[in-house]
Amino acid sequence: MGSDIRVLFPPELAFALKMQEQEFVSELQHLSIVKLYELGRLSSGMAAKLLGCSRLSFLEMAGKYQVSILGNPSAEQLQQDFENA
Repeated sequence: MGSDIRVLFPPELAFALKMQEQEFVSELQHLSIVKLYELGRLSSGMAAKLLGCSRLSFLEMAGKYQVSILGNPSAEQLQQDFENA
């Protein structure tokens, strides 16, 4: 069972973005799920499930929002990867 969250925005915002109201609402939903993934609060699998798409589709979506699917590796992780290459 899902929860409803109400977000108030002026109608001209969707108009300024050249979007229909429902398209704008969908965009907000996608952005919030992608941001939670970026912050490490959701796995890509859970994010995909919440959005009703495949994991691959979600990862492609994250890329369109310029969110790295590799996370933010630490300097040590990068050094180790470099040494193992």
